[in-house]
Amino acid sequence: MDGQDTDLKKELDATLQTRRELGEEYESALVDSFLEKVDQRIDDVVERRVRRQLAEQQMTTARDSRSPRSTDSFGERFGFGIVSLVLAVPLSAIGGGIAHLPGLLTAWAGIVGVNVVQAARTNPGLFGRRGSGRED
Repeated sequence: MDGQDTDLKKELDATLQTRRELGEEYESALVDSFLEKVDQRIDDVVERRVRRQLAEQQMTTARDSRSPRSTDSFGERFGFGIVSLVLAVPLSAIGGGIAHLPGLLTAWAGIVGVNVVQAARTNPGLFGRRGSGRED
């Protein structure tokens, strides 16, 4: 801001010099002109600050929206578990009916696998990955 302060000081000096040369009859016009320049500088600074804060808020919002935790609610997790159990019945029947015990075990391994992946996605660090954050 030193550059802007220097410019503003030069403007003030020029305004005062002009007032000395022109006399008191132009004083109000000179003061108004100088105040308009000061107002414009203030507006520019405020606008830059507002833009910067808005950009920071947008970046924060964008980062937060990408994290799985912010989008997954209890209802979604509960619903996923219910759907898994509902689908487990026909998958167990099909796997057990066609391939008997190996088919049943394969069906349940798939169901458990899908639920483990979902749990890991919604709860990072659930399966011992907490130490990986220290390396960043």
